[in-house]
Amino acid sequence: QEPIQYIRGYADFFGISFHVAPGVLIPRPETEELVETILKEKQGAFRILDIGTGSGCIAISLAKHLPQATITAWDISEMNNWKKVFAIIWTGQLFSILSSNVVGFAVLLWLSVETKSAEVLAMGTLALLLPHSLLGLISGVFVDRWSRKLTMIFSDLFIAVCTLVIAAIFFLGTVEIPYIYLLLVLRSAGSAFHTPAMQASVPLLAPAEQLTRIAGINQMIFSICNIAGPLLGALLIGFLNISYILLIDVGGALIACCSLLLVSIPNPERKEKTKLNIWNDLCEAANGVRAIRGLVCLFFISVLATFVIMPVSVLFPLMTLIHFSGSTFQMGIIEVVWGSGMLLGGGIIGIWSWKTNKVLLINAMYLLLGFSFLFSGLLPSEGYILFAVFSFLGGMAGSIYYASFVAIIQRRVAPKLLGRVFSAYSSVSLLPSMIGLLATGFIADTVGIDITFIISGSVICLLGVTSCFFPAMLSLGKNV
Repeated sequence: QEPIQYIRGYADFFGISFHVAPGVLIPRPETEELVETILKEKQGAFRILDIGTGSGCIAISLAKHLPQATITAWDISEMNNWKKVFAIIWTGQLFSILSSNVVGFAVLLWLSVETKSAEVLAMGTLALLLPHSLLGLISGVFVDRWSRKLTMIFSDLFIAVCTLVIAAIFFLGTVEIPYIYLLLVLRSAGSAFHTPAMQASVPLLAPAEQLTRIAGINQMIFSICNIAGPLLGALLIGFLNISYILLIDVGGALIACCSLLLVSIPNPERKEKTKLNIWNDLCEAANGVRAIRGLVCLFFISVLATFVIMPVSVLFPLMTLIHFSGSTFQMGIIEVVWGSGMLLGGGIIGIWSWKTNKVLLINAMYLLLGFSFLFSGLLPSEGYILFAVFSFLGGMAGSIYYASFVAIIQRRVAPKLLGRVFSAYSSVSLLPSMIGLLATGFIADTVGIDITFIISGSVICLLGVTSCFFPAMLSLGKNV
């Protein structure tokens, strides 16, 4: 069984809470006797060297009570070179995500031009989301059992091979729409394993106090790719055959694989190897989440927020075209502005190490995002510029919210459970959102796009306020 201190992420020692995780010895009560003995026998100015300090409980406790002493704490860790490791990983991921965004947008644009069918585009979106949502319910079980490094590599290679096959079909001139659906389904299936494997590996590679910054930089990378991907995709499809554009994704996946081969990614320790039982493994993860006070509530509110946000996110183009009587160019500006806000949000939380309670920060971002939707819906038809400003603020809020959310999960949940927790959360949040997406057209046509923005914004603001009244959930955001 996992020690409760590892599940909570901290242990109390000599009146101080210390961060602990697998690989760090849990401070013991009998060790407090050593600290008490030193405090009785030593006073004044002297030197103490703590070799193999671990959590630092002895050195920090002594430093607190012996202000005149000079205390040095030493330890070694595989995480000392975490910056170099992440620089290599991020380089590969930048090429992989950017190429995927370029190809994804180019494929949807190709479908639009070739079919001029809204139904085909809807099916394409469904093919891109549904496999990830369904496979995510169980993919984390395998992520937590397999080598996470190899899981990411083979997921990238799987996506590359599938894309290469579809590119060959385009070259042969025998392409049909179902082949495109198949490509999107397979790419989605590959990401259902790659994404949780990457998210679950971060706490094993970096110090706990850096998790929020890493999540912020990840958001920056996604934002850059979300801005540049559609622009490059639209540019390339103007003078390149779609088959050549597909090869760009193959190249991006291979670069990502090579970057992963250059780094060592540890796997969490499992006390015993058990026979694969998907249900038992999922129950183990669920019990681990329930054991952390406030975490279920955090997940539930996040799923509700995603359910409300997702349908509105697809209405931004129609809001520009219909409510503000804008052009397709203005519609593109809103997409870039939203992405720029996400980029700034990731930069704020990735570059500056904020010491604030991360759950309170999430709640504040709910309010900012909710107000951006609410005020956008209240704008008159000539308020396009203000709509762009609110879109920028909404993108920034969404980025800060998600980076903080990921960091809390990585800090509080045991590493051996993270694959299951992240994949299951992704599925649980996406599946209701897809229902919301299917109802978007009916809601917008029935009550109006602007009213939809107002209602959604009000609900998100309500969630942000309500979240402040759960003390157990608020405690999760401390020291993250």
